[in-house]
Amino acid sequence: MPQKVKNMEKYIPEKIEKKWQRFWEEKGYFEVDTRDTSRKFYALVMFPYPSGTLHVGHCRNYIIGDALVRYKKMQGFRVLSPMGWDAFGLPAENAAIKEGIHPWEWTRKNIQVLKRQLHSLGAGYDWKREITSCLPEYYRWTQWIFLKLFEKGLAYRKEAPVNWCPSCKTVLANEQVVDGKCERCGAEVIIKEMEQWFLKITQYAEELLKDLDLLPNWPEKVKVMQRNWIGKSEGVEIYFRLKDIQWEKGKILPVFTTRVDTIFGATYVVIAPRHPLLKEILKAVDEKKKKEIEEFLNRWRSTVKKAGEEVEKEGVFTGVYAINPVNDEEIPVWVGNYVLYEYGTGAIMAVPAHDQRDFEFAKRYSLPIRVVIQPEGETLDPSTMECAYEEPGIMVNSGKFSGLKSEEGKKKIALWMEEKGIGKRSVCYALRDWLVSRQRYWGAPIPIIYCEKCGIVPVPEKDLPVLLPQNVEFLPTGESPLKFVPEFLNTTCPKCGGKAKRETDTLDTFVDSSWYYLRYVSLEKDKPFEPEVVNKWLPVDQYIGGVEHAILHLLYSRFITKFLRDIGWVNFPEPFQNLFTQGMVVKDGAKMSKSKGNVVSPDELIEKYGADTLRTYILFMGPPEKDVEWDDRAIEGEWRFLNRYWRKAEEIREWEIKEGEVKIENLSEGGRKLFRRVHRAIKEVTQDMEDFRFNTAIAKLMELLNDIYALTPKNEEDRKALKFAILNLTLLLHPFAPHVTEEVWERLGNKPSIMDQLWPRYEEKYLAEEEITVVVQVNGKLRGKFTAPPDADQDFLKEKALSLPVVQKYTEGKEIKRIIVVRNRLVNVVTE
Repeated sequence: MPQKVKNMEKYIPEKIEKKWQRFWEEKGYFEVDTRDTSRKFYALVMFPYPSGTLHVGHCRNYIIGDALVRYKKMQGFRVLSPMGWDAFGLPAENAAIKEGIHPWEWTRKNIQVLKRQLHSLGAGYDWKREITSCLPEYYRWTQWIFLKLFEKGLAYRKEAPVNWCPSCKTVLANEQVVDGKCERCGAEVIIKEMEQWFLKITQYAEELLKDLDLLPNWPEKVKVMQRNWIGKSEGVEIYFRLKDIQWEKGKILPVFTTRVDTIFGATYVVIAPRHPLLKEILKAVDEKKKKEIEEFLNRWRSTVKKAGEEVEKEGVFTGVYAINPVNDEEIPVWVGNYVLYEYGTGAIMAVPAHDQRDFEFAKRYSLPIRVVIQPEGETLDPSTMECAYEEPGIMVNSGKFSGLKSEEGKKKIALWMEEKGIGKRSVCYALRDWLVSRQRYWGAPIPIIYCEKCGIVPVPEKDLPVLLPQNVEFLPTGESPLKFVPEFLNTTCPKCGGKAKRETDTLDTFVDSSWYYLRYVSLEKDKPFEPEVVNKWLPVDQYIGGVEHAILHLLYSRFITKFLRDIGWVNFPEPFQNLFTQGMVVKDGAKMSKSKGNVVSPDELIEKYGADTLRTYILFMGPPEKDVEWDDRAIEGEWRFLNRYWRKAEEIREWEIKEGEVKIENLSEGGRKLFRRVHRAIKEVTQDMEDFRFNTAIAKLMELLNDIYALTPKNEEDRKALKFAILNLTLLLHPFAPHVTEEVWERLGNKPSIMDQLWPRYEEKYLAEEEITVVVQVNGKLRGKFTAPPDADQDFLKEKALSLPVVQKYTEGKEIKRIIVVRNRLVNVVTE
């Protein structure tokens, strides 16, 4: 019987957790001097947007990060684990409009709440490195990065069709439009023409694509999403000749295609409505045709088109012809709404027999359809086709290339075109330049000045930061409120000293978050960071965050890192060496949100059960990379587990146990079994920690606690084995339940903190069980069990199985045909 403890204290999480949170903070357990890079490990959780309070779904991210930090500290690493706030953005400004408070006041209050919640979880951060992206000491350097991009020609301004959210009254990047809706507010997004600032991320398209191969420890799904977004297409740029008209490229109209094997089937050309050739066409055609084209362009401009929406294909013949260079055929040039100027060359060759979009357009306007690829063994008739044939096949009606397989034809035609000078092999990317202008107040002002004499002038670096004025009118007019602040708007040109005006757009918040991981390492006053220090700590050893950032934040951060490398500020090509994307915690089958009424607050659960129970339950719910369903009742299991752990530790604390190592030869059979189980738990939990299998690690610790309870000590050595077991359980449990393990560690007579201890190590010689259980079957049906030494040979196992009375009963009078042995597991006796 277990010894009854007279002075056992109850497990009171509130008392314990506040004590240890104060201890860690006062002793600076999570503070790091980054000048010392010995045994360094940079663990980073994506910094949050302070838009309200945390729910348990948010907590999963920070608990995973904190568990990793504590584990790495116990492995002897100097762990950098900072925290900050992605504090610019629309929600703060929308709240200011709705509630009548300044965005900074709203943001500041939210930061205070989130810091309190993170503290109550026991999440450890180096708060001396805290950054807030909306403060001038941070956004000064965001503006500096923009100026460097501008200096290198990678930040530019142009009129462009943009994604406009009529609710947020601002422009959105392509990545911020999901299924035609604003990712922030869910409103339908429309297309609008505006002067905008862009960053030339496309200049890095090939490197961004190629360098995904440098990231073997990123989730494959994230890399696939980035590859698809970059969208590399290999094809041919074909030089069609224009008839009776010239433009900036003379008489050549370049057309990009990935299906050069269909070039003989081109029956018309389509240019985008924004193609510069159209201006020359409008000058050259008669008034009737000009009016027809302008009416189409007006319809195109005025149509409220939802971003991402499939629109009905529409166009108009321009009155101009182009000459196909492979057969000198004259074909009409149309302008159509389904061709994008930003993709390829802004012009396509239309092959309606083999492209569905062209097919629909041709049918609508009764344009010719010519088959040039036939399926093997079949014959397509253009007059009866109901859709385009887009698969590979045999080339027909294609001059000297007829009879070739289409894939072979692609290669031969491309080479032939290059020899003839009528085309060249080319690569095109779906990736568009990053639109960073926002027509709102709460963002870093774009450091640009407009002078009537000098044009676009960058703000001198010595004049940074360009400060946001505090007194602005928050009216959702669609224009930046900065336009109505004269003291901000009116300025002096740095070049000529004349009157000038400031840019009133602010930067997309993703610019702020594209470099914050560099700032944490080196908080300098006179520069964004110290390259010498950053180059020793980066790339980030482990980055943790949601998969929803796969395209936006992660792609932009990779771009900015490569740019900073190219201008000599960093010496590494990728910012994040390892990436872990956690799954969501859902409730009632849906993502937690206030609007759905399914939010679970951590505050109430911590008050009732303590942070350690919440932490352990969240990590135990399932594989951390998978979505999991919240169950209000299941948390009770972790509460019982920690209480059982506490009680057993209190029981062992009362024992008078001599110091010294456990001598396995002096243990009882049960003691030896427990001793071996501890070593096995150390091995398995360590591997689970390395693989982010926190749920199975916790399950193994529960099993170990059961093994501890199962041993009734027979002698003094057994008691030493029990203390050895509870101490190692305490060490292994610490990353998940840090407060209670700190308390138990101290109550068992050890000096805090437990984080000063090295992570337990197992000894290989103690991993093997002294005996294993072997299942016995007769004709595949379970009939009995026996114990045997590990790795006993087959003859021994057969003999042992046949000696069992139950086996003899079921084999009596029958011929034994064979005996199947699965070593260390099973013996199956097969009779006739």
